[in-house]
Amino acid sequence: MLTIDKVLDRLLLHADQALKTLTPGIHGQSLPLELDVDEPQDTLSEQQRIHAAGLMRVNHTGEVCAQALYQAQSLTAKTPVIRNAMAACAEEERLHLSWCEHRLRALNSHPSRLNPLFYGCSFGLGAIIGLISDRVSLGFVAATEEEVCHHLTNHLERLPSHDTKSQAVVARMRQDEQEHQHHRLN
Repeated sequence: MLTIDKVLDRLLLHADQALKTLTPGIHGQSLPLELDVDEPQDTLSEQQRIHAAGLMRVNHTGEVCAQALYQAQSLTAKTPVIRNAMAACAEEERLHLSWCEHRLRALNSHPSRLNPLFYGCSFGLGAIIGLISDRVSLGFVAATEEEVCHHLTNHLERLPSHDTKSQAVVARMRQDEQEHQHHRLN
Protein backbone atom coordinates (compact mmCIF):
# COMPACT_ATOMS: atom_id res chain seq x y z
CA MET A 1 0.00 0.00 0.00
CA LEU A 2 1.27 3.43 -0.91
CA THR A 3 1.43 5.88 1.94
CA ILE A 4 1.30 9.65 1.52
CA ASP A 5 5.05 9.78 2.17
CA LYS A 6 5.77 7.28 -0.60
CA VAL A 7 3.47 9.05 -3.05
CA LEU A 8 5.09 12.39 -2.24
CA ASP A 9 8.58 10.87 -2.63
CA ARG A 10 7.66 9.45 -6.04
CA LEU A 11 6.16 12.74 -7.21
CA LEU A 12 9.23 14.69 -6.07
CA LEU A 13 11.52 12.18 -7.77
CA HIS A 14 9.61 12.60 -11.04
CA ALA A 15 9.64 16.39 -10.71
CA ASP A 16 13.42 16.22 -10.24
CA GLN A 17 13.74 14.02 -13.32
CA ALA A 18 11.60 16.43 -15.33
CA LEU A 19 13.80 19.37 -14.35
CA LYS A 20 16.93 17.41 -15.26
CA THR A 21 15.45 16.45 -18.62
CA LEU A 22 14.52 20.04 -19.46
CA THR A 23 17.65 21.80 -18.20
CA PRO A 24 20.27 22.23 -20.95
CA GLY A 25 23.84 21.52 -19.89
CA ILE A 26 22.97 19.20 -17.05
CA HIS A 27 23.67 16.05 -19.04
CA GLY A 28 27.31 15.47 -18.30
CA GLN A 29 27.37 11.77 -19.08
CA SER A 30 30.49 10.66 -20.84
CA LEU A 31 30.29 9.94 -24.52
CA PRO A 32 31.62 6.77 -26.11
CA LEU A 33 34.93 7.46 -27.81
CA GLU A 34 33.50 6.67 -31.24
CA LEU A 35 30.94 9.44 -30.71
CA ASP A 36 33.28 12.40 -30.55
CA VAL A 37 30.34 14.75 -31.06
CA ASP A 38 31.65 17.74 -29.14
CA GLU A 39 33.99 18.76 -31.94
CA PRO A 40 32.50 20.94 -34.66
CA GLN A 41 32.75 19.69 -38.20
CA ASP A 42 34.47 22.27 -40.37
CA THR A 43 33.51 20.61 -43.65
CA LEU A 44 29.86 21.66 -43.30
CA SER A 45 28.55 24.72 -45.09
CA GLU A 46 26.39 27.10 -43.06
CA GLN A 47 23.26 25.70 -44.74
CA GLN A 48 24.32 22.11 -43.97
CA ARG A 49 25.11 23.02 -40.36
CA ILE A 50 21.67 24.60 -39.92
CA HIS A 51 19.97 21.59 -41.55
CA ALA A 52 21.90 19.11 -39.38
CA ALA A 53 21.15 21.16 -36.26
CA GLY A 54 17.45 21.12 -37.11
CA LEU A 55 17.45 17.35 -37.44
CA MET A 56 19.40 16.94 -34.21
CA ARG A 57 16.97 19.33 -32.46
CA VAL A 58 14.09 17.07 -33.53
CA ASN A 59 16.01 14.04 -32.23
CA HIS A 60 16.68 15.83 -28.94
CA THR A 61 13.00 16.69 -28.57
CA GLY A 62 12.14 13.05 -29.27
CA GLU A 63 14.39 12.04 -26.41
CA VAL A 64 12.73 14.62 -24.15
CA CYS A 65 9.37 13.07 -25.06
CA ALA A 66 10.73 9.57 -24.41
CA GLN A 67 11.84 10.67 -20.94
CA ALA A 68 8.37 12.03 -20.21
CA LEU A 69 6.57 8.95 -21.53
CA TYR A 70 8.69 6.50 -19.56
CA GLN A 71 8.63 8.57 -16.38
CA ALA A 72 4.83 8.88 -16.52
CA GLN A 73 4.40 5.20 -17.29
CA SER A 74 6.69 4.40 -14.38
CA LEU A 75 4.63 6.62 -12.10
CA THR A 76 1.32 5.02 -13.12
CA ALA A 77 2.45 1.39 -13.49
CA LYS A 78 0.37 -1.14 -11.62
CA THR A 79 3.19 -3.49 -10.66
CA PRO A 80 6.68 -2.88 -9.31
CA VAL A 81 8.17 -4.94 -12.17
CA ILE A 82 6.70 -2.63 -14.82
CA ARG A 83 7.45 0.47 -12.72
CA ASN A 84 11.11 -0.52 -12.50
CA ALA A 85 11.25 -1.50 -16.19
CA MET A 86 9.88 1.89 -17.25
CA ALA A 87 12.32 3.69 -14.97
CA ALA A 88 15.14 1.66 -16.52
CA CYS A 89 13.92 2.62 -20.01
CA ALA A 90 14.11 6.30 -19.07
CA GLU A 91 17.62 5.82 -17.71
CA GLU A 92 18.81 4.08 -20.88
CA GLU A 93 17.33 6.81 -23.07
CA ARG A 94 19.01 9.53 -21.01
CA LEU A 95 22.27 8.85 -22.86
CA HIS A 96 20.60 9.65 -26.17
CA LEU A 97 19.37 12.92 -24.74
CA SER A 98 22.92 13.75 -23.70
CA TRP A 99 24.41 12.84 -27.08
CA CYS A 100 21.89 15.01 -28.95
CA GLU A 101 22.51 17.93 -26.61
CA HIS A 102 26.28 17.66 -27.05
CA ARG A 103 25.90 17.52 -30.81
CA LEU A 104 23.58 20.54 -30.86
CA ARG A 105 26.19 22.56 -28.97
CA ALA A 106 28.91 21.44 -31.39
CA LEU A 107 26.69 22.59 -34.27
CA ASN A 108 26.37 25.96 -32.51
CA SER A 109 22.68 25.40 -31.88
CA HIS A 110 20.28 24.76 -29.01
CA PRO A 111 17.43 22.48 -27.97
CA SER A 112 13.86 23.41 -28.85
CA ARG A 113 12.37 26.10 -26.69
CA LEU A 114 9.10 24.16 -26.85
CA ASN A 115 10.54 21.15 -25.01
CA PRO A 116 8.61 21.91 -21.78
CA LEU A 117 5.36 21.79 -23.76
CA PHE A 118 6.37 18.56 -25.51
CA TYR A 119 7.44 17.09 -22.17
CA GLY A 120 4.11 17.96 -20.56
CA CYS A 121 2.04 16.52 -23.40
CA SER A 122 4.14 13.35 -23.50
CA PHE A 123 3.95 12.96 -19.73
CA GLY A 124 0.16 13.27 -19.90
CA LEU A 125 -0.05 10.68 -22.67
CA GLY A 126 2.26 8.32 -20.79
CA ALA A 127 0.20 8.71 -17.63
CA ILE A 128 -3.05 7.95 -19.45
CA ILE A 129 -1.54 4.88 -21.11
CA GLY A 130 -0.07 3.72 -17.81
CA LEU A 131 -3.41 4.14 -16.05
CA ILE A 132 -5.16 1.95 -18.63
CA SER A 133 -3.00 -1.10 -17.90
CA ASP A 134 0.55 -2.37 -17.78
CA ARG A 135 -0.14 -4.50 -20.85
CA VAL A 136 -1.23 -1.46 -22.89
CA SER A 137 1.80 0.41 -21.57
CA LEU A 138 4.15 -2.35 -22.76
CA GLY A 139 2.46 -2.47 -26.16
CA PHE A 140 2.82 1.28 -26.50
CA VAL A 141 6.53 1.04 -25.74
CA ALA A 142 7.02 -1.63 -28.41
CA ALA A 143 5.12 0.41 -31.01
CA THR A 144 7.02 3.57 -30.08
CA GLU A 145 10.41 1.85 -30.39
CA GLU A 146 9.50 0.62 -33.88
CA GLU A 147 8.41 4.10 -34.97
CA VAL A 148 11.57 5.67 -33.53
CA CYS A 149 13.72 3.28 -35.59
CA HIS A 150 11.93 4.39 -38.78
CA HIS A 151 12.36 8.04 -37.80
CA LEU A 152 16.08 7.65 -37.13
CA THR A 153 16.60 5.83 -40.44
CA ASN A 154 14.91 8.75 -42.19
CA HIS A 155 17.17 11.23 -40.41
CA LEU A 156 20.26 9.25 -41.35
CA GLU A 157 19.25 9.59 -44.98
CA ARG A 158 18.59 13.33 -44.63
CA LEU A 159 21.72 14.38 -42.73
CA PRO A 160 24.42 16.05 -44.84
CA SER A 161 26.82 13.42 -46.16
CA HIS A 162 29.81 15.27 -44.66
CA ASP A 163 28.29 15.37 -41.17
CA THR A 164 29.77 12.10 -39.99
CA LYS A 165 29.55 13.13 -36.34
CA SER A 166 25.76 13.62 -36.38
CA GLN A 167 25.45 10.46 -38.47
CA ALA A 168 27.41 8.53 -35.83
CA VAL A 169 25.06 9.73 -33.09
CA VAL A 170 21.91 8.90 -35.03
CA ALA A 171 23.26 5.52 -36.16
CA ARG A 172 24.19 4.59 -32.59
CA MET A 173 20.79 5.72 -31.32
CA ARG A 174 19.08 3.62 -34.00
CA GLN A 175 21.20 0.60 -33.07
CA ASP A 176 20.27 1.04 -29.40
CA GLU A 177 16.59 1.41 -30.25
CA GLN A 178 16.66 -1.74 -32.39
CA GLU A 179 18.20 -3.63 -29.47
CA HIS A 180 15.61 -2.17 -27.11
CA GLN A 181 12.85 -3.16 -29.47
CA HIS A 182 13.94 -6.81 -29.28
CA HIS A 183 15.08 -7.06 -25.66
CA ARG A 184 13.41 -4.40 -23.54
CA LEU A 185 10.52 -5.31 -21.32
CA ASN A 186 10.38 -8.95 -22.38
